[in-house]
Amino acid sequence: MRGPDADLSESEAAIGMADKPARPGTGPEAPRLGRTRQVWRGRPSPLGATWTGKGVNFALFSEHATAVDLCLFDRLGEAETARIPICDRSNHVWHAFLPDVRPGQLYGYRVHGAYEPAQGHRFNPNKVLLDPYAKAIAGRVDWSDGMFGYTIGDPAADFSFDRRDNARRTPKSIVVDPNFSWDDDVPPSRPLDETVIYEVHVVGFSKLWPAIPEKLRGTYAGLGSPEAIDYFKRLGVTAVELLPVHHYITSKHLIDKKLVDYWGYNTMGFFAPEAAYSSAGDMGGQVAEFKAMVKALHAAGLEVILDVVYNHTAEGNHLGPTLSFRGIDNASYYRLVPNDPRHYMDYTGTGNTLNVPHPRVLQLVMDSLRYWVTEMHVDGFRFDLAPALARELHEVSRLSSFFDVIHQDPVISQVKLIAEPWDVGEGGYQVGNFPVLWAEWNGKYRDTVRSYWKGDPGKMGELAYRLCGSSDLYHWSGKTPTASINFVTAHDGFTLRDLVSFNGKRNHANGEDNRDGDNNNHSWNCGHEGLDAPPEVRALRRRMVRNFLSTLMLSQGVPMLSGGDEYGRTQQGNNNAYCQNNAISWFDWNRDEDAQRLTEFTARLVRFRLQHPIFHQTHFFQGHDLRGIGIKDLTWINADGSEMTDDAWAAGFAKVIGLMLSGDAMQVRGPKGERIRDDTFLMFLNAHHEDIEVGMPSHVNVRWRLILDTADEAGFVNDGPVREGGSGHQMRSRSLALFQQEAGTADEAREIRGRRNAGQPMPPPAAPAATPAAAPPGIENPTPGSGGPDPDLPAQRRWWRWGR
Repeated sequence: MRGPDADLSESEAAIGMADKPARPGTGPEAPRLGRTRQVWRGRPSPLGATWTGKGVNFALFSEHATAVDLCLFDRLGEAETARIPICDRSNHVWHAFLPDVRPGQLYGYRVHGAYEPAQGHRFNPNKVLLDPYAKAIAGRVDWSDGMFGYTIGDPAADFSFDRRDNARRTPKSIVVDPNFSWDDDVPPSRPLDETVIYEVHVVGFSKLWPAIPEKLRGTYAGLGSPEAIDYFKRLGVTAVELLPVHHYITSKHLIDKKLVDYWGYNTMGFFAPEAAYSSAGDMGGQVAEFKAMVKALHAAGLEVILDVVYNHTAEGNHLGPTLSFRGIDNASYYRLVPNDPRHYMDYTGTGNTLNVPHPRVLQLVMDSLRYWVTEMHVDGFRFDLAPALARELHEVSRLSSFFDVIHQDPVISQVKLIAEPWDVGEGGYQVGNFPVLWAEWNGKYRDTVRSYWKGDPGKMGELAYRLCGSSDLYHWSGKTPTASINFVTAHDGFTLRDLVSFNGKRNHANGEDNRDGDNNNHSWNCGHEGLDAPPEVRALRRRMVRNFLSTLMLSQGVPMLSGGDEYGRTQQGNNNAYCQNNAISWFDWNRDEDAQRLTEFTARLVRFRLQHPIFHQTHFFQGHDLRGIGIKDLTWINADGSEMTDDAWAAGFAKVIGLMLSGDAMQVRGPKGERIRDDTFLMFLNAHHEDIEVGMPSHVNVRWRLILDTADEAGFVNDGPVREGGSGHQMRSRSLALFQQEAGTADEAREIRGRRNAGQPMPPPAAPAATPAAAPPGIENPTPGSGGPDPDLPAQRRWWRWGR
């Protein structure tokens, strides 16, 4: 590879530039140098600090700066050993090449320019700034008033100018050697329809696990350890989705309350893995440790998906600190209020929004994504508050430059792309509206499943859509069920155990008088508030947990399991544990019999799902006569065993729904074009508070064996009872039962009493309804997905706005 100095002669090199004095009156006095450094012109690309084997090329974008100083620091990051004015600028990129700098060098920038907040400019060379392209970051912010570009307490607020030097108190960028022995690492490249996602925090997963060496607990090495991999394999998941691992900053207000930003959604380095998650420290070893984790997970067939936050940074609003982007080129990197560029557009609830429509900012995002795929070998991304990235002038646009550049990118377009399809701006709820290539966190799935099992009336029709992959949201745009990332719980909200134990949140530990977090949880405490409850209540809660897990794993789409739900993790009722880096958030590995039984049940569910393609199809159900001879791939069943009618769908009081999945009618083909077949299954869901006898549909020759019953503590039933067509089966209150056909023909199984016209077999898109379905689940919906308001807006993640 040609380095930036490859075609530079000595006559082209600028020698001894570090001896040039600092510009008077613009920043702190430059350090005296013990020796003269060579400074060559370098190149404007690639951006960041690039080790070539012969030296390091430094390149920084700033359109509005008048001068840029490269600052070098000692190994402690405290003493500034050199300040080098960068004299070359190409296309708004300031660049220089230092042939005597090596990996491990700590550095930062001082950027000169106008300090005019009213015009959107906030340059202050007294502040050492992180490189936006830093591959590793050392140190934490030592919060003091000097970390702000303006003078804290001054009546002029951010119109004032702070002259204190923050060099000793701010993190430093590190020059990284990218070499790593990947050997024969191959991405698993598992199709989405065969994917089961496990969402987990690097620290919380192993922090308390005695099976892992203490030094490795809560680190990348711990997550990639043999013990962790064995756990993932036994659980059966195929991908781990990591809460943010980009370097982040804990805000001052949390530090003042002796809390931390545990989730890590306060990003400050889009290329740098968070050093606090590394057992190797923060001097660059975090990069190699992250790569080793990915390599180990890949070797076990597990994919790695990153939760990424490109919608905002940790610098907050106009009263926030000056750490990087604000001091490098505020007007370019952030979306400013038109006609009032002192203030920031805030589509994120954090005080600022990254200016992704700007070509150089869009390049930053794309360069970061490509880096994590090509250099760090990750397999996909979940984009936090993704609509904020797709806003052009103001509205979210399916034709935005963000989507265009990703779709044509030969690297990024080939990995898993998952959107959190809402932000806090106007029109920000975009579930169902992301273009092809994108899957989405389906908040409608979560809310519908929670409401149904809680016993809310009128949920039958919408539940049917969610069980079948949400065709009402995705079929219209040419997508498949894999566009729907189904989840009941996630990091943001109650755990599954807390969902059935608390009617109200318990967020007092967050220090905001329980005002933070979502109030609209669709939770039900099963008749007793809190974890301590009578035995009969605890038994009901365990059953409800099994209901949720079974529904999740038996629905079309891509299931996402929130880490810890497989054993009954609790956050003591805290539904916004973003600042709780303690036992509230960490996994408990001292698990009782109930926890072990639930883990085994979850693992069996995952294995069962992956073994039976009928539960993870690549096409939506048709739900009607496929060949004109009565063959249907999906049939909806009443509690009495007859086929559902329009009146039954419209009954708001109804709580029982059944569905038959015909394994011989699947519209699925294997890699060589072969038809895929599966068994036929019959599933009943009973959200009623009383036991109900359901009728077995089909001909009397058909035999149905009960294989799963959430009323049973084990969940899966060994040698379960066999019911013949036309007979009854007693279902417990609030339970799910799954039967597998073991006798009779497929046609006899579909010989259902009360079969109505095959053209109208499915529920209306919204329940209750009194008219036949215009677009039943599995059938094309002629209108795009809903873009209306939703309680899902992420106000529950109470982000701090500086100076609020």
